[in-house]
Order: sequence, then structure tokens, then C-alpha cells
Amino acid sequence: MALKGINAYKKGNLKQQISQADPHKLTLMLMQGTLDKLAYTKGCIERKDYAGKSEHISRATAILMNLRDTLELETGGEVADNLYALYDYMIQRLIDANVQNSLKIVDEVITLFLPIKSAWSQIPESAKQEAYEMQRQKRQAVI
Repeated sequence: MALKGINAYKKGNLKQQISQADPHKLTLMLMQGTLDKLAYTKGCIERKDYAGKSEHISRATAILMNLRDTLELETGGEVADNLYALYDYMIQRLIDANVQNSLKIVDEVITLFLPIKSAWSQIPESAKQEAYEMQRQKRQAVI
């Protein structure tokens, strides 16, 4: 019963964080969610909980697809193209990990993903504000 209350609190807290988050923070939350799901995946593989493994890999893959598909390839240049290819590769590797029940492949994806999350978390506030301003101007030009 206590676990149910804790989970309800965590869900409510997450909703509050999402409602107050800017796009940069939302992306960081998605990135952390990916890493969390991959950690759960590893635990499931170790316990031979293959249904749980599939569920967590599926959720991690869905987040990676979302991150990949929200890249602005037209304005992001080579960096966006490279990230797209890397996300695509990680998605494929997670499919392989699911089929092979491979901790090694999950670790490979985590190793590839951690520097991306780390770099994202180190973006200076001034750069974030500049990006938000550019997006605002872009939306106003369309209107």
C-alpha cells in the first residue's frame, strides 16, 4: 500500500516538473528517462525477466526515436545530421540487445548516450536564451 502512495506522489511530482520545464529541461528529462529505462533493462536481463526487459527497451527506444525525430535537420547542420545517425544507430542496437538479451549492447548504448546527455546539460544559459529567442522570432515570422 505504501508503494502505491509513493508511486502516486512520484507521478504527481513528475507532472509538476514537466508543466514547469522549458524545452531544454524537458529534453534533459527525456535523456534521463532513457538512461533510467536502460538501467532497468539491464536489471531485467540479469534477472531473466524478459517481459520487463522488452518493456523497458521499448520505452527507451521510443524516447530515442522522439529525440531523433525532433532534431531540426534543416537548421542544425552537420551536428544535427550526426546526432540523427547516432540516435538511429542506438535504436538499432537496442533492437539487437532485445533479440540477443545482451547486457554488452545495452552498455554500448549507455556509453554512446552519456556524452550527449552530459553535453546537453552543460549548455550555457545564454545559449539557451538565444535559441528560445530565435524560435520565438521564427514563429512570429510565420504568423
